[in-house]
Amino acid sequence: MAAETGAAGRPAENMETKNEQEEQIVTPWDVAAEKGGKIDYDKLIDKFGCQRLDHSLIDRVARLTGRPPHVFLRRGVFFAHRDFSDVLDAYERGEKFYLYTGRGPSSEALHLGHLVPFMFTKYLQDAFKVPLVIQLTDDEKCMWKNLTVEESQRLARENAKDIIACGFDVSRTFIFSDFDYVGGSFYKNMVKIAKCVTYNKVVGIFGFSGEDHIGKVSFPPVQAAPSFPSSFPHLFSGKDSLRCLIPCAIDQDPYFRMTRDVAPRLGYHKPALIESSFFPALQGETGKMSASDPNSAIYVTDSAKDIKNKINRYAFSGGQDSVENHRKFGANLEVDIPVKYLGFFLEDDNELEHIRTEYGSGRMLTGEVKKRLTEVLTELVERHRRARAAVTDEMVDAFMAVRPLPNMFS
Repeated sequence: MAAETGAAGRPAENMETKNEQEEQIVTPWDVAAEKGGKIDYDKLIDKFGCQRLDHSLIDRVARLTGRPPHVFLRRGVFFAHRDFSDVLDAYERGEKFYLYTGRGPSSEALHLGHLVPFMFTKYLQDAFKVPLVIQLTDDEKCMWKNLTVEESQRLARENAKDIIACGFDVSRTFIFSDFDYVGGSFYKNMVKIAKCVTYNKVVGIFGFSGEDHIGKVSFPPVQAAPSFPSSFPHLFSGKDSLRCLIPCAIDQDPYFRMTRDVAPRLGYHKPALIESSFFPALQGETGKMSASDPNSAIYVTDSAKDIKNKINRYAFSGGQDSVENHRKFGANLEVDIPVKYLGFFLEDDNELEHIRTEYGSGRMLTGEVKKRLTEVLTELVERHRRARAAVTDEMVDAFMAVRPLPNMFS
């Protein structure tokens, strides 16, 4: 079967993701906008060969689930997809699917950008009543971040607690770390995938160089394998035709372009994707948050005082340089980070529109917007902290136990 077609009729699965266009770089490991500007998502869609998530699909989700669309759908946080319409077609015919997402455990605590895919995945799981597998790529971070095996495994369990705190249903959710789970049917799929991808292709997709160790080159099949149901025989035995839907940030697209090219050759459906934009750093929309700069992000471990301080000191404002000018010209909402953060986490559409209108006209000042954002994020982080404190080691063991899921499709 032919590879998918991207921009200018080129095979999307073979398109480079690094340094193909000088104006911006988006790979699973590096995100940078052009000369300190914003990520151009229209160019990214054209380059990767995915599709815009339009209102007809969002309306269809609401109709099929009987639930209002998630705020991340309504406001375009999840903005692109691959074959999501095929998943909805199959669901409408009575065919179920499973969800797959993941986390690379490289830090002790998650920041708000890390929470976005898990918050959305929980909505999908609850709305469609489907099983979910969550991959913790402790092996990847051991190779990329120069962590020891033991430290990578420890961080995986700590991050699992934050993921569980998002409210996932243990009767429909399997969390696994690569160091613990890879083997058996999963490893067989990895080998089958690896045999289908040439070295030239993997270099073209991921931009590996001669300086990268072979562990990096061999990793993509590990992230690809959960896309195929036979990788989880304790869950999906005899269900090789089950479709997979992957919610993720768009920087993960290269992994799954490769996977989608391989899938038909191995007898599986191509995994479908629903992809999000990046959660911006406090300092502005030049890329995504960085765990290496604690002042670029709000962490789930931050105190109320930390959150207030970070927003007031570091959140880039689109307000004017004086009250007089602000009243006259209003705020530039296109660059204002507090407004963008409210777009992610303020549930009330009417209040958000009121803030945008008042702030954009100059009737509301920057300090008022930052105060409201501080309230919203403090409540969110405190709620997460309480939920995380209730997660025990026994609960982690239950989510990570290799066992059938009793309420998988009910």
